[in-house]
Amino acid sequence: MSLELEPATEQSHSIGYRPGQFLTLRIPSELTGSVSRCYSLSSAPHEGGPLKITVKRTPGGYGSNWLCDNAMAGTTVDALPPAGVFTPTSLDDDLLLVAAGSGITPVLSILKSVLAAGSGHCTLIYANRDERSVIFAAELADLSARHPDRLLVVHWLETLQGLPTSARLAAPAGPWSDREAFVCGPGPFMDAVCAALTGLGADRKRVHVEKFVSLNGNPFEADTSQMSDAADSAAVEVELDGETRVLPWPRHQVLLDVLLVNGLPAPYSCREGACSACTCRVVAGQVRMRHNEVLDDADLTEGYVLACQAVPVTDTVQVTYS
Repeated sequence: MSLELEPATEQSHSIGYRPGQFLTLRIPSELTGSVSRCYSLSSAPHEGGPLKITVKRTPGGYGSNWLCDNAMAGTTVDALPPAGVFTPTSLDDDLLLVAAGSGITPVLSILKSVLAAGSGHCTLIYANRDERSVIFAAELADLSARHPDRLLVVHWLETLQGLPTSARLAAPAGPWSDREAFVCGPGPFMDAVCAALTGLGADRKRVHVEKFVSLNGNPFEADTSQMSDAADSAAVEVELDGETRVLPWPRHQVLLDVLLVNGLPAPYSCREGACSACTCRVVAGQVRMRHNEVLDDADLTEGYVLACQAVPVTDTVQVTYS
């Protein structure tokens, strides 16, 4: 089911997002007070309407079942600002989009944005168990009919074609392997896609994956009011939203907490080093990350770090979010 979310009146002009980003929602829980779950936006910024998330009910999944059973017109939910780096830098580039199941959600946002607000061509390879499992089937058919020269949709049905292994995916992906690629779906599926594209000679830096993660903690309940003793601090120069600030950075405090307690609107979501929403780039100095599940060796070589896990190593550090 899809839920349309209207920002609160005082925030109606301040919430912007990029295609492919997600929302982190606070969902009530009788056991813990609340839990946090991340859902990709299936709406696109150019549409100008409400933010829309699409939720697939998961057996045993607390968040998806609560939303499907309880969300209705007028329900109020808390959400962190849209976040995530699974988004193209240009809507004028030709893209290869590969999705499986509910992984179509952020991919659809990217697809609609390219077709409506850019000039790029898109090929979508979309895997599902069978024809009845295809999410957004009617919308994809309509987009294909309206943009026959810019959109090619290739459906992969497991009941007809078998499991989408790396060897099997090489054929449909081959003609488009030189394009920047965005891949979303279950872990084994994304691994198979990445292996197929790498085998076809694709540049790994141009293959972007969006991982679904279950949060262990609750970012809504994180306490940033108390900082470590500032006597043992490094200095961090931060460029964020076109402004530059220099702040003391206590050596045992992660960068994200330093920024938030000083009033900087740094992006974040999971706080666990698992979602990449807080990614920034170190351009001078060195940091150490306590945990990292999403940045690969190429990202680290280019200086990208997770603000929710980064602590300083050198006495001065320079960081940018641009």
